[in-house]
Amino acid sequence: MSLLQLAIIALLQGTTEWLPVSSSGHVLLAAGFFEASPGDELLINAVSNLGTLLAMLIYFRKDVTSAIAGGFELVAAPISKSPLSKGARLAAAVIVATPVAVLVAFAYEKFLPDSMLESMRSIYVVAATTIIFGALLWWADVKGTRDRKEEDMTMWHAFLIGATQAIAAILPGTSRSGITMTAARAFGYDRTEAARFSMLIGAPILAAAGLYGAMGLVTADATETVLTLKDGLIVASIAFITGLASIWFLMSLLSRMSFLPFVLYRFALGAVLILGSPLVGLL
Repeated sequence: MSLLQLAIIALLQGTTEWLPVSSSGHVLLAAGFFEASPGDELLINAVSNLGTLLAMLIYFRKDVTSAIAGGFELVAAPISKSPLSKGARLAAAVIVATPVAVLVAFAYEKFLPDSMLESMRSIYVVAATTIIFGALLWWADVKGTRDRKEEDMTMWHAFLIGATQAIAAILPGTSRSGITMTAARAFGYDRTEAARFSMLIGAPILAAAGLYGAMGLVTADATETVLTLKDGLIVASIAFITGLASIWFLMSLLSRMSFLPFVLYRFALGAVLILGSPLVGLL
């Protein structure tokens, strides 16, 4: 793969990571078009995650700083017996939202047969999940009044919202951000609150994936991967810039309107994938 091809994939990943349209699905399709191996595709995606993670940390720097301070407060809570601050409650919510997705993603990569992994990454799966989870997002978004805020977040809600990330880890096209926003909207949270919490609980997952990618670049033999360390830095930088822009776009849009543009995009993309697939030629 050329540096231009890598840059295009990084552009797609950075743009779609935080939008409810599935970055993994877009990267999978682009990598397939460029004939990248599954291993290279996963590595490119993982390295791009470092850039999009940094973009989120900078955009929500006040929330991140508050959650980090709150984490220390949680450690001291059994001794201090003081009521938890807003930052401590946010830190607790992020913590309980993470384990299920991490464990499922690890088991998915380590224990599923390669044949099953390959079949689950087919264009038909991406098309189906793009449409189905787009419909679920639409349902959750229009279901009724949704005005809950962060202070209304319960640990049970945080756990269930975070657990949905496991589905996205298994099925490309689901969208990790999309399914967590769907769950948050279904529980009654305001659109911008749903998006913000979705991005904050995604930080541990992206950090793990990014570290995996960085370790892969450092340890891989030059004949085993299309990426060099220099290429990885370029990919991460592109993903950072586009990721920051997409977060700003999403938060600005949701403060004024619904998730409908993303739902329509998912329906259109799913239809294009189905109509453009080799299956059409066999009918």
